[in-house]
Amino acid sequence: MHKERILFILHLPPPVHGAGVVGKQIRDSLLINQSFDTDYINLSTSNTISSVEKLNFHKLVALLSIAFKILSHLIRKNYDLCYMTLTTSGPGFYKDLFIVALLKLFRKRIIYHFHNKGVKEHNHYLNKWLYRFAFHNTCAIVLSPRLVPDLLHYFDKDHLYICPNGIPELPSSGSRPGNKQDGGGSAEPVRFLFLSNMLEEKGVFVLLEACRLLRNSTRTPFTCTFAGSWSDVTEEEFRGKVEEAGLTSCVKATGAVYGADKEALFRQADAFIFPTHYHNECFPLVLLEAMQHRLPVISTFEGGIPDMVVEEQTGLLVPPRDPLALSGKLAELLGDASLRRKMGEAGYERYHEMYTIAEFEKQLHSILAKAAYRPAAQLYFM
Repeated sequence: MHKERILFILHLPPPVHGAGVVGKQIRDSLLINQSFDTDYINLSTSNTISSVEKLNFHKLVALLSIAFKILSHLIRKNYDLCYMTLTTSGPGFYKDLFIVALLKLFRKRIIYHFHNKGVKEHNHYLNKWLYRFAFHNTCAIVLSPRLVPDLLHYFDKDHLYICPNGIPELPSSGSRPGNKQDGGGSAEPVRFLFLSNMLEEKGVFVLLEACRLLRNSTRTPFTCTFAGSWSDVTEEEFRGKVEEAGLTSCVKATGAVYGADKEALFRQADAFIFPTHYHNECFPLVLLEAMQHRLPVISTFEGGIPDMVVEEQTGLLVPPRDPLALSGKLAELLGDASLRRKMGEAGYERYHEMYTIAEFEKQLHSILAKAAYRPAAQLYFM
């Protein structure tokens, strides 16, 4: 039986970010690899989060190496489909265009999987022509219906597919995954958790200011743990701001956490806080992890987040860069343990119904099968 041949050109860790994590999930998927004849090429040219959107000589050398690998694969095998995680703007877009041109030179069916956004925002004169070149007669996968308008100028609706990310279920340990039980005593502080790369655009300082406002407006004890790799927010800068705000007794930072340490933070927390205003934010996997652990979520109206976090049901949403609004939502969860439990349970059910790795693989498999069968008459090089 003939299997469709698919060349996957995607990001793999390091560094650890959404596109890399999803790329690894695809590469490791039994369903995808058993259904298709697959080959994988790592598109990553960065080893750290801080270098992701920068160009340098090392990256140019890495790009040439990637292009050579792709060229070798295209010469050896006649692929039915080429899958690529394309960057939509900035230096990464111009870098990826080199790979796109190579695929189009070989007249390949292309499907892009977008883990970022910004086409509409960066649609200036030069990019208009480049976008037309890159997107002509291709298909694309987006993570949320809210991200479709970013691409509608260049894609027909029937060439746009929606496939939300998913994460693996937690291993069974004899009890259902969840956060610690509320003891009901006022002496037990409510534990807020932020977990992401320590980028200013992820809302690190917005949350810190919200904690300061909350501390000044309530006597109810709370703690807030910031976990994640130091990036444009350095450890020295963060600790200085914590001391300046008088929050040393209730705010701490752990640095990067993985495995059992990361799991412990989720299980100890009472609520997950992610006030991101990151310009490329689309569908943060960390919110799915929080929902998986039955944590109510406070986040922002950014990218596809309102599809993940149902306002007033699984969590609360605030405008980006608004510490006053965020402090109000923190206070709402701080003072109501039953609301935290109710939202946490609703979030877990939503995760289990829509955002498991099995559901993601099933949807992606269906999309890839459809894209591989697109009529050849639709394909030509501009």
